Amino acid sequence: MAREVRREGPAPAVRRVLLPAPRSFCAGVERAIEIVERLLEQHGPPVYVRNQIVHNTHVVADLESRGAVFISELDEVPEQALVVFSAHGVAPAVEREAARRGLDAVDATCPLVAKVHAEAKRAAESGDTVILIGHEGHEEVVGTMGVAPERTVLVESAEAVARLEVADPGKVTYLSQTTLSVTEVEQIAAALKERFPGIKGQGAEDICYATSNRQAAVAAVVGEADLVLVVGSANSSNSNRLVELSRAAGVAAHLIEDAGQLDRAWLEDAATVAVTAGASAPPRLVDDVVAALAAAGPIEIVERAVAEETQEFLLPQRLRAGARRP
Repeated sequence: MAREVRREGPAPAVRRVLLPAPRSFCAGVERAIEIVERLLEQHGPPVYVRNQIVHNTHVVADLESRGAVFISELDEVPEQALVVFSAHGVAPAVEREAARRGLDAVDATCPLVAKVHAEAKRAAESGDTVILIGHEGHEEVVGTMGVAPERTVLVESAEAVARLEVADPGKVTYLSQTTLSVTEVEQIAAALKERFPGIKGQGAEDICYATSNRQAAVAAVVGEADLVLVVGSANSSNSNRLVELSRAAGVAAHLIEDAGQLDRAWLEDAATVAVTAGASAPPRLVDDVVAALAAAGPIEIVERAVAEETQEFLLPQRLRAGARRP
């Protein structure tokens, strides 16, 4: 286990605040939120959303205040009503159920998750067993497992690879949940390649660019920090990975929903504090945390960018400017 590094002595008169970038919203999250916002504008409330549109309590609360209704199962949606599938994706069985009930379904699945679904479908149709690297119960994993449930198995750790059972060890493809730790996926992939020498897969390439960029940004500054604050909700996979990465480097790290959860006791002896946010956390929440740090004493803000994100994802055709409404 990594040893936590704490520098002795009081914090300096001016505390350094490192802001690694990229941080906060990614293109897939922005697209999903905009889909719900535009539907509320065009159709008025209620707009039903299956599961949280993204894993952030502030985003969900804001959309609820405007008329979005978050539900867990389609049987909670009235016949013929408008329903949005979240950014994490759904199994084909959910899409079929929506069609059977005559629901007006709008798919807000992140295109990078949809890409993994397409890869799973292709591999299963070719006769391969699909090994999905992921965390059981996560909504993205549930959706991907549902693409070809009879041909897909889940693996959560390198140690579990030895216990996997597949129909034909010579016909295996592995895929990954998009929001995992790059290191974690590489370790499990190495174990899979050792167990199944002919396995097909792309290493950590299924991890979305936003997840890997945010991990790289934190890795670039964690060596200078006494404390890392990650803004994000408890059910946000990519936010939790940022906390794990920091702690693995021996630095104290905490996941906080917002500035209200900042404990000033954490700041004792913290001469340098890094503040970042998961891909589903609004940028304003980081600004609020920086303001709270400033309220605790003088700060010097240092921006550190490791990548520039220019990715944009198109909205569904029906929601683009000039498109006809159904």
